[in-house]
Amino acid sequence: MIPSKKCTAINALLFLALAFISALAGAEGASAGAVMHVSGPLLATRADGSSRVLAPNSAVNPGETLVTQKNGYAQIKFSDGSLLILQPSTALTIDRFSYDAAKPETDEAVFTLQQGGVRSNAGLLGKRSKDRVTLNTPIATVGLQNASAIVQYQPAPGSDAQVAQITQQRAFLFASTAALDTSMMITRSDAPLPSASASLLMAQNIPLPKAPGPTLQPGLYVSVIDGLINVTNKGGAMSFAPGQFGFTPNPTQPPILLPKSPAIAFTPPPQFSQSAAPGAANAPKSSAPVDCVVR
Repeated sequence: MIPSKKCTAINALLFLALAFISALAGAEGASAGAVMHVSGPLLATRADGSSRVLAPNSAVNPGETLVTQKNGYAQIKFSDGSLLILQPSTALTIDRFSYDAAKPETDEAVFTLQQGGVRSNAGLLGKRSKDRVTLNTPIATVGLQNASAIVQYQPAPGSDAQVAQITQQRAFLFASTAALDTSMMITRSDAPLPSASASLLMAQNIPLPKAPGPTLQPGLYVSVIDGLINVTNKGGAMSFAPGQFGFTPNPTQPPILLPKSPAIAFTPPPQFSQSAAPGAANAPKSSAPVDCVVR
């Protein structure tokens, strides 16, 4: 029997639709990098409210906010070989990340530090497109360029940034407790089953962690290890060289050079040492763990 033209057309449309869906899935699945090391809980949240508890080799994607907890550091390696280390009680959003070795014109790395601190080690993107590596904060924009630097933002008590951090910490606690398998809980035969809100109540009753180290005056701090960075806000702009420390207390006061280290608490575990030269290889490709996804 010869298939009709109508059936052939339908089959062709179905094939095109499947191909289009596959292409979209592939585009959405493109990650910016992967988790290298963690020394405590690490959460990835998205604007749609979904959350993932991350582990070594978990992918990180544009649009996600990475949140560390008390005493927990996390090291992220991006596809250009650059490294970011998040200190405890940090919230960092990967706004945009684009790197293609054959297309330098598409280079872009934009992050937002909502709370806490990060150390940045430049990769291939920063070395060839140094003006396209940006770290935004509520106080100023930091041009990381091709430098190695530490940036810490200490929000004022009661600020929007601090409220956002508390919300993210609550989300982490909910994600962690929601992941518990209650099917193995031992209960009396006449005891009520755990309610769907039990995990949320448990999370709400856990005290929130505090930032580690000495209490710093609210504001933005920078410390340059290698290379040059630029800090810009409404008050002005200033560049900082290796061995220099900078500070600005709010968006309208220009950055200033500090005479000595502000004693930023940044002591990641020894295993966080750079295990690979920047740009030497892409994110790890070993077997990926099963991420816990909470929606």
